[in-house]
Amino acid sequence: MSSSASDLTARARIRDAAIVLFGERGIDQATIREIAQAAEVSSGLLRHHFGSKEGLRDACDEYAMGELTGLSGRFTTLGALDGLTPRVLVLQRYLIRSTLDGSPTGNAMFDRMVDYGEKWFATTDLKSADPRAFVAVLSAMKMSLFTMRDQLSRALGTDVGEPDGWARMLRASLDIFATPLISPEQAAQAHAALERITGEDTS
Repeated sequence: MSSSASDLTARARIRDAAIVLFGERGIDQATIREIAQAAEVSSGLLRHHFGSKEGLRDACDEYAMGELTGLSGRFTTLGALDGLTPRVLVLQRYLIRSTLDGSPTGNAMFDRMVDYGEKWFATTDLKSADPRAFVAVLSAMKMSLFTMRDQLSRALGTDVGEPDGWARMLRASLDIFATPLISPEQAAQAHAALERITGEDTS
């Protein structure tokens, strides 16, 4: 194996180790030294490839976002259940952690997710007077499946961060999305009530 191929393999190992540790412990809590040890490289080699923890985090963001959007080819992942693997769960867990860490990078990541969702929305037959709000709220709802992992796991008696538990949770999600919770008439009444409260046309 050539030295350039070795470097590429080391870079991928560092990135993958960082995705796991960042996803489990958070960006601030996982250290360069721990990531290097997990990847079985030196801290110096990590800095050679990525420069800093922030540079590593940027590379992880790009990789995770690219892999997940490439996997599903659409905003929701319900049409790509055959791609559900432990690796995909790790990438999803990382991406949620990165998005929610309160940093400018995390905020930018959420904005990217919403921007991507708006493009997806435009390809569907869904209707909304405020597509960006629709997508942003749906994003937050989907992310809560990760942020509420401990509570959901306890309630269901299985770890929803693992494939079996995640599949059970997705089955419930499918049932929810496939079943209208209110009638069109009730929705119209609620829109009218909101319009009265806010003085805005919400139809």
